[in-house]
Amino acid sequence: MPRPKALISWSSGKDSAFALHEVLRAGEFEVVGALTTVTETLGRVAIHGVREDILHAQCRAAGLPQRIVPIPYPCPNEVFEARIGEAVAQAVGEGITHMIFGDLFLADIRAYREQKLAGTGITPVFPLWGRPTQALAQAMIASGLEAYLATVDLKKLPAEFAGRKFDGQLLADLPEGIDPCGENGEFHTCVVAGPMFSHRLAVTTGERVERDGYAYCDLVMQGAA
Repeated sequence: MPRPKALISWSSGKDSAFALHEVLRAGEFEVVGALTTVTETLGRVAIHGVREDILHAQCRAAGLPQRIVPIPYPCPNEVFEARIGEAVAQAVGEGITHMIFGDLFLADIRAYREQKLAGTGITPVFPLWGRPTQALAQAMIASGLEAYLATVDLKKLPAEFAGRKFDGQLLADLPEGIDPCGENGEFHTCVVAGPMFSHRLAVTTGERVERDGYAYCDLVMQGAA
């Protein structure tokens, strides 16, 4: 029997990458593409701020065709939902029946995804849901996953955390009350290596900037301008 076709909701970060790893390891779905929202004006992954060339390199390393959903910055929610709706309708037309998300424990986010996909023909899948985040973070690192903190919420962490590696030392240095996986929005990451990739990406840390209450570390592909 052919396996159901699925898309991975690809944020460029560790949670979506590890969700992909778990799904590939289980073998239940045929993952046929990576769906990512990218800001039209900035040319970067929404929220994470990761450059598009790194996104392209990630998808090549994962062997996944890209499905980029362009959105404005800032993006009104009705525009976001309309453009995601178009992408979902296209996927359904191609026989895709599932979408994989890296959500961990935020019930309102999961309910929103389930509500928006209800009746579309796409079933959401949450392979990491409910796993204790300290143990999950350690499992990610132990698997060989490598990532940098691309974005930090300055209300929750100092700017110096932007650009740091997601590793055991980072987990030890996180202040009390900060989720080890950043699930409450404390930080967002960019994956550069791991069991879901065929090779490590040549990415270096660049300039750190602060904007709209966040610190961003500009991650750069080696050899890129």
